[in-house]
Amino acid sequence: MNKLRHVDYFILVPYLVLCAIGIVMVYSASAYWVQRQYGVAETKYLIQQALFVLLGIATVFFFYNMSLKVVHNRWVLLTLMAGLVVMLIYLIVHGRAVNGAAAWITIGGFRLQPSEFAKMILIFYLAHMLTSREDRFRQEDFRLRQMWQPLFVAGMIMLLVFVEPDTGGFAILFLITLVVVMSSGIPMRYGFLWVLMLIAITALGYYIVSHYHFPGLEKNYGYQRLVAAIHPFAKANTVGNQVVNSLYAINHGGLFGVGLGMGSQKLGYLPEPYTDFILAVIAEELGLVGTFVVLSLLFFLIMRFYLIGIRSKNTYHTLIAYGIATMMLVQTVFNVGAVTGVLPVTGVTLPFISYGGSSMIVLSMAIGIMLNISYHSERTQRKVEKTHA
Repeated sequence: MNKLRHVDYFILVPYLVLCAIGIVMVYSASAYWVQRQYGVAETKYLIQQALFVLLGIATVFFFYNMSLKVVHNRWVLLTLMAGLVVMLIYLIVHGRAVNGAAAWITIGGFRLQPSEFAKMILIFYLAHMLTSREDRFRQEDFRLRQMWQPLFVAGMIMLLVFVEPDTGGFAILFLITLVVVMSSGIPMRYGFLWVLMLIAITALGYYIVSHYHFPGLEKNYGYQRLVAAIHPFAKANTVGNQVVNSLYAINHGGLFGVGLGMGSQKLGYLPEPYTDFILAVIAEELGLVGTFVVLSLLFFLIMRFYLIGIRSKNTYHTLIAYGIATMMLVQTVFNVGAVTGVLPVTGVTLPFISYGGSSMIVLSMAIGIMLNISYHSERTQRKVEKTHA
């Protein structure tokens, strides 16, 4: 109970507000769709999302009160990693493709998305492995091959997620790895080299797709999504349909929106508007002002996480904080980019807002871990202040 008195409300309050907004917007975005498409009660996803949030809150307090030594234990990490690899391989072999990706596995009637859990497991693994090698990174004769084990494991997880195929999940895992490794104390020249390579590959890919046509890839789901992002209105009747209707929704909403529940694009025009395109519904119904509020809360949380990582005196805690902050930042940017047509549609959801159980549980786990790290950082700071008093 003493620990609950020292909870970081700069994390907990935005989290609860975002979850509440998510419940309301999932209902607004899904009511017509589920009744028309699936013939079920319009409150179906409202009730499910509310249950996901309640489970998420329980997850937050579990990980807040849990000792962080549990996820720092080698055998716990090996068990988590082994379970993750088994699930990812099972998906590739036996998974049923939905929207181009075999991303879900059913266990006891519940659908889980292993690539969501892969994010947190990879963060725990990298933080553990890089912290144990911290002294080697500061030596003058350091070479990148000394990190082959964590990089190999991270690469294996990314490859399995990419093969599903889940390009959004792959990109998030890659950027988490990049940031955590760069923050571990390795010479900065390696980090800058990776960043330059990433920018060069992205720019080259964009140039090739925007200037050349590849008929042999017309049926490839990833290629279609990339083309839709670059030429959405030219593909408005096919793969560009989601992006075009999303842009119509944003334009229709204007500054203050048309009113909660009054949006029109969710009425059969925007496919599955309660998942990765829920921000378009928010923009139409609550306008630019409502969108700004939601994104401000998300970026406030992200900056809070980075700040906690910077202030922490514990390298392991710092790397976890950076990894979680990067996970949320990249996920938010990818979702906003897809909704506005700036980035390809990759199926990445908007944190705490989009419908989904796996995403809510993983993000709530991240919130609990960050509350835990914040508590320990504050306690360490209080001890230092008492020592100098």
